[in-house]
Amino acid sequence: MDPEASCVVIDNASGDQTLERVRSSAPAFLGNIEIIENQRNMGFAAAVNQGVRRSGGEFVLLLNPDVRLKTGIQSLVAASESYGLSAGKLVDEVGQSQRGFTIRRFPTPAALAFETLGLNRLFPSNGVNRRYRYLDRDLEEPDLVEQPAGAFLMFRKDVWERLGGFDESFLPVWFEDVDFCKRAVDAGYRIQYLPDVVATHEGGHSIRQLSSGCRAVRWYDSLLRYAAKYFSPWEYRAICLTTILGALPRSVAGMFAQRSFAPVSTGFEIVALAVRRSISPPRNVSPNVTKRENDL
Repeated sequence: MDPEASCVVIDNASGDQTLERVRSSAPAFLGNIEIIENQRNMGFAAAVNQGVRRSGGEFVLLLNPDVRLKTGIQSLVAASESYGLSAGKLVDEVGQSQRGFTIRRFPTPAALAFETLGLNRLFPSNGVNRRYRYLDRDLEEPDLVEQPAGAFLMFRKDVWERLGGFDESFLPVWFEDVDFCKRAVDAGYRIQYLPDVVATHEGGHSIRQLSSGCRAVRWYDSLLRYAAKYFSPWEYRAICLTTILGALPRSVAGMFAQRSFAPVSTGFEIVALAVRRSISPPRNVSPNVTKRENDL
């Protein structure tokens, strides 16, 4: 570890052996590591904001617990100094690029409609999905991009301060990193993607405590929250409708595949959520973001 760097570890009430592993695996560096133990899971955005507030550096590197650096990060620092934000390439355990996840474009109404209808999963080579997931570009070429995964993202601390941090209304996870990058780009910053900076990513580590049904409902809730924040009212309600239309056949298919009525129960919960959201869109911006942005 760089002697001038600090490391802040946020434990969001993990309930496993995470803290013990941190303390036992890096005893020589514990002087540079601050561990914050939350008594409840506050969500990814709130945990990030906690960590950034406690960090003392000019640059902040977000790393999920299932991400391991394989290279140095100096080029990320240089890019963040110039543009505001930067990101490297995520690979799986065998070194394959995590195409479609490492970087994406900002979701359009069409992209989210295709997501909620299941079309991107059934026909991943369709034009909307190819554009949304950057399947139309070479991941080995550096370039400016729209939205890297929050699992491996660097930004200047002053960018975070100007934006008011991550929006904590996205709970417990999903789309808060998309929202942060969207607000950063809208504010005039840019995001540099550098494939020579590499990290392995296991995927799904932080959400395994949630049941599959709970994960599905929370994912749709965050998706609709993002759509309400950035799309027109009619576009937003169209996404609510496609959520309803997509949830019904998906739950029936899940019932037969799993030989359980649990997917049907989840499907009805998603439908009820979409109906409620279409009538009363969610309040999208957490108090800390509203206050800070109004102060600009």
